[in-house]
Amino acid sequence: MTILVIGATGTLGRQVVRQALQMGYPVKCGVRNVRKATFLREWGAELVYADLKLPETLPDALKGVTVVIDAATLRPDDELSTAKEVDLIGKLALIKAAKCAGIERFIFFSIINNDKFDYIPLMNLKESIEGKLKESEIPYTIFQLSGFFQGLISQYAVPILDQQTVWSTQDTAKIAYMDTQDVAKFCLRSLALPETANNTYILGGTKSWLSSELITVCEKLSGQKAEVSFIPLFLLNVVSTLASFSKWSWGVTDRLAFAEVLSQNSNSEEAINATYKTFNFQASDLLSVEDYLKEYFATMLKKLRDLNYDQTQAARRKDLTF
Repeated sequence: MTILVIGATGTLGRQVVRQALQMGYPVKCGVRNVRKATFLREWGAELVYADLKLPETLPDALKGVTVVIDAATLRPDDELSTAKEVDLIGKLALIKAAKCAGIERFIFFSIINNDKFDYIPLMNLKESIEGKLKESEIPYTIFQLSGFFQGLISQYAVPILDQQTVWSTQDTAKIAYMDTQDVAKFCLRSLALPETANNTYILGGTKSWLSSELITVCEKLSGQKAEVSFIPLFLLNVVSTLASFSKWSWGVTDRLAFAEVLSQNSNSEEAINATYKTFNFQASDLLSVEDYLKEYFATMLKKLRDLNYDQTQAARRKDLTF
């Protein structure tokens, strides 16, 4: 079984590559820039040229491949036109090429609730690809995700460490954040579970979090008090704002609005628990938000202490020269 990972240099894609190699799978990484992906080759993966903007590059990349794992998505600074080129046109071409290549499993990472908010361009793109993949008759597994642990760093941890304002809603948004390493575990286990073919799974962390709860955890671990500013929900519920998203790098109001969208699924915890059962994972098998943030703050606080020590020593050496 040879795996082709699209989006292999991304936050999620690289975790899929690393774990697949550790499990002994031959792995190809479809990349646009070989120089930026040399670390994947050093891990043991084969690099092949594949650009979703250039569909003609896809058939060669699929030679000898039995499984496609699509972890690619638009970058934070991409315009909507670029997103359509990559996340719609390019992925439709990938599905078509995979069909011609006789791919035995196609794994696609989508977003939770995309069918309920198809007036948001990104959600509409994900919903469209899900539909086309199901129509293709390629055996597929779709994971609908919410937030990643990695996103909590810029949203909460960094502002608190830098003593900057943390922006939040009035605690209505509960999101089951998950570590990308754990997402990769589910992805690769699906290859050993025939019953996961032609199914869609909602996947998230073991606990859903309010923003206030995450802020409290960060305050405790950093030893600093957060300055929090709340944005009224009525500003987030303006359909014209949601419908006008043209970039993934929205302002804080738009980003929080999207968090509200992700959280609006009262049955998500039940669905996530059902996914755990299907894939035979226990909550104890997965990394918790608390442990992830604890490791981050321990590392950053040590670096800050070391930096302060180095600066102090440099100042003393400078004083001795006068």
